[in-house]
Amino acid sequence: WLLPVLLIPKPLNPALWFNHSMFMGFYLLSFLLERKPCTICALVFLAALFLICYSCWGNCFLYHCQDAALPDAAHDPAIVGT
Repeated sequence: WLLPVLLIPKPLNPALWFNHSMFMGFYLLSFLLERKPCTICALVFLAALFLICYSCWGNCFLYHCQDAALPDAAHDPAIVGT
């Protein structure tokens, strides 16, 4: 139930990053409080999430890494303006 959370892409429009990160954060918090997954499973997931965000290698939903380049489509006014 937690692995698809890592696969949800971050929106290209920077104005939606805050809403996306709040949604994902509240989803994870409510999932952990309601379903109460095993401690080891939750720790493994949180460690994977920390490593993805710390390395800026993947798609961290908490913030946009300064060194990470945006996709080419992010600079297209037709996409960003929608």
